Amino acid sequence: MESTDGDGDPSGATLSYRNILEREMDNALTEMDRPNSGLFLSGISAGLNLSFGALFMGLVLTLSGGFDSDLVQQTALAAASSVAFLFVVVGQTELFTAHSTLGVLPVLDGQASSRDLGRLWAVTYASNLVGCAVFSALLTGVVASRDVLSASAFGSLAGALVPLPWWAVTLSGVLAGWLMGLVTWLSAASRDTIGRAAFVLLGTGAIGFGPFHHSILGTTEVLTALLLGQGVGVGGLVHFLLWTTLGNVVGGTVFVGLLNYGHIALVGEDVDLDPDASEQD
Repeated sequence: MESTDGDGDPSGATLSYRNILEREMDNALTEMDRPNSGLFLSGISAGLNLSFGALFMGLVLTLSGGFDSDLVQQTALAAASSVAFLFVVVGQTELFTAHSTLGVLPVLDGQASSRDLGRLWAVTYASNLVGCAVFSALLTGVVASRDVLSASAFGSLAGALVPLPWWAVTLSGVLAGWLMGLVTWLSAASRDTIGRAAFVLLGTGAIGFGPFHHSILGTTEVLTALLLGQGVGVGGLVHFLLWTTLGNVVGGTVFVGLLNYGHIALVGEDVDLDPDASEQD
């Protein structure tokens, strides 16, 4: 049986399905109750912090001098980008792709309205993009003043994301949103920082390895390439944002939020979801 602390909160290494769902819904409701100003500032911080992933990947491509193997290159880029996701998730700033999963849960449960969800998504999405834009401007200045970061590195990063048909971008975005949703869900299941960090690094490393389309991190990559004149126009940025965002929302909302809520909520109140408890019975 899973032990509990004095407040009745499970104290085992992991939580049961229902505990995870309740924790995720409580977190979402807390964020929905935050004033727009606090939510917006936290979202800017998330956009800035996640953009370090673009910087780290740019440094890898610049300083490596080229890779002989695509496998080695993608592994290195995945490792570099996942560190930035760690900054955001463990730091608990407001990331849109996390809320595409988290925010839908209390709506499905009838504890929040679709208007509450729309407000949460709009504020976090807009503030994340502001953070990306500020960081892209900083990166443009770094490229102009330092030899450790080349403009062509961002052209290469953007080249893996932009020149694809809309359906390919959308499907890739679904996978990225799905993986990000799993990171959010599994992080809530962990009772310690080390376990949470491991889930973040594995899940987001898979996004970078793809590379799959992530609407926030990818914005910094594509926008920086645009500012540096690396073959990306405004139309390419809009194309990326539109279809990537759609894919991320579908991936997180449907394949993580809706399915996980459904399989837990439809079990019924009389079934104990804790495997340890069932074994003792």
